Amino acid sequence: MQNANHGFFGFLKIFFALDRKTDLDQGLREIERITMRSRKIVLKMNKTVGCIIMKTALISGITGQDGAYLAEFLLQKGYFVWGLKRRTSLFNTDRIDHLIKDVHESNTHFNFLYADMTDSTNLIRVIQDTQPDEIYNLAAQSHVKVSFDTPEYTANTDGLGTLRILEAVRLLGMTEKTKIYQASTSELFGQVQEVPQTEKTPFYPRSPYAVAKLYAYWITVNYREAYGMFACNGVLFNHESPIRGETFVTRKITRGLAHIALGLQKKLYLGNLNAKRDWGHAKDFIEAMYLVLQQNKPDDYVIATGITTEIREFVRKAFIRIGINIKFIGNDVEEKGIIDTIDLNQFESVVGVPPAHLSIGQVLIAVDPTYFRPTDVNLLIGDATKARKQLGWQPKYSLDDLIDEMVLSDLEQASRKKYLKESGFIVRQSLEE
Repeated sequence: MQNANHGFFGFLKIFFALDRKTDLDQGLREIERITMRSRKIVLKMNKTVGCIIMKTALISGITGQDGAYLAEFLLQKGYFVWGLKRRTSLFNTDRIDHLIKDVHESNTHFNFLYADMTDSTNLIRVIQDTQPDEIYNLAAQSHVKVSFDTPEYTANTDGLGTLRILEAVRLLGMTEKTKIYQASTSELFGQVQEVPQTEKTPFYPRSPYAVAKLYAYWITVNYREAYGMFACNGVLFNHESPIRGETFVTRKITRGLAHIALGLQKKLYLGNLNAKRDWGHAKDFIEAMYLVLQQNKPDDYVIATGITTEIREFVRKAFIRIGINIKFIGNDVEEKGIIDTIDLNQFESVVGVPPAHLSIGQVLIAVDPTYFRPTDVNLLIGDATKARKQLGWQPKYSLDDLIDEMVLSDLEQASRKKYLKESGFIVRQSLEE
């Protein structure tokens, strides 16, 4: 009976797609295929236009920052969302737990499947089974420093993984049905050839991660031109949030700040303080991803705020939020950030406790050469004029808004750790940086 229902819903899906110039014979063949396979098809009822089909999106990298925000955004748009995640022995779904419902419940519009970007047959199967209207390829080994330690894995996942998705769509005959968004990166510009960087700026990657993403960028363009696929690159500059990975520098700063403010950590070690980045909020950037696939023609877009900030300045902005003015002294690996002044009222108002363990002149920031990259990227600033004009995209969050949100979120999490520690529980500090 269940299979029969799936066949009936599959029939409805094809029937209502006929007005989109679907060939009748092709439609009948699709009905037969769906009838024979047990696949969940979800329909959305609309009182004014009758029965219409929910769009289906497939997101690789669903457990990451962007995957989580994008899934939530698309669900609000009325999509059925499938997420792809790697199988691990540990739970790593914290960012999407609020979206997950028991599979036995009705109206579950979000689900995830196990998949790996290094497994072609696996990707072909999940794309065939989910029949997505849109694929957002966000999965990657995205830590630039780690890519120097694992270059082959990074190339296999970030570069060839993109090829596997494109080829799966082509082999399954879904080139006219499925749109593909490829998550490209501002790291492609590397040793920048012009300032600011646009869609026409030459690439000069400076890490195995960026080189792998370079292949992914051009193979996406190639499949678009060779096979007429709706495949697009979003060249996104740095985008952060309270759920950014803890090893990325912005989150490392706000998390370290929170631990220092509550006495859980004495000092924060960073790498290249001179690097400048164009930072925006991930919520703004995932909306741009969506807009890229809603256009009539496929194209590539730079997504950026157009404002660049030095890591040193990001540190200052974050600490000033809790009333601590950081002054940097020294040069190169000997550079340190010390407490210049403390606004006691602001500190206690934001942190919730007085800064009894902190004092003027105390060193809070130090440089650790371990975090230096063999080849670094010193300046990134994007020009998103094309995206603003063609997509109508406009960032809503300022850098100060972003920092405020991240600082307050990490203070809340650090407060929980402090409470547990003071209650006699063992609270271990993660050493992975």
